[in-house]
Amino acid sequence: MEDITELLDRWHAGDAAAFETLVERVYAELRKIADGVLRGERAEHTLQPTALVHEAYLRLTGLRELKLRNRRHFYGAAAKAMRRILVDHARHRKALKRGGADVRHVPIDEARDAQADLGLGVDIERLDEALVALASAAPDKARIVELRYFAGLSIEETAALLEIAPATVKRHWAYARAWLYRELSDSPAP
Repeated sequence: MEDITELLDRWHAGDAAAFETLVERVYAELRKIADGVLRGERAEHTLQPTALVHEAYLRLTGLRELKLRNRRHFYGAAAKAMRRILVDHARHRKALKRGGADVRHVPIDEARDAQADLGLGVDIERLDEALVALASAAPDKARIVELRYFAGLSIEETAALLEIAPATVKRHWAYARAWLYRELSDSPAP
């Protein structure tokens, strides 16, 4: 049974069947990751885990020129693809709210009496912007956020994938969460 690195090498050499085998091998794990990512989204989110995995698959098939060297790079690319998909989905949803094809005009009295949409999830666009800023300041910490939040990996799985100690992952995760909280909060930094 070939491992992920061997399959990636064969795929980069031009063997399309190797990528199909790779996806079959990791599909269940990607599905679990997508399920975890979407569990943190708003309740009425229209993107399903299977659709997220399939969309990530389509984006990953276009990455042959990007040399994914091993399991770590593959899951990192999958996490980035899922992040981009969620950001694109959020942007599309906001565009529709601002007057897309499904816009519905509401009388001012009805709009005034409507309850505000409090959205319990994170604003994925703001999170993406904050992650870009974090990546420029501390790329290792931003990578941990991608793997933990977008790929749904545990501390131990992230440590194994990045080949660092779990304690280091915990420290970086705590730092990144505090940094992102400050960036995403509406109050000024202390």
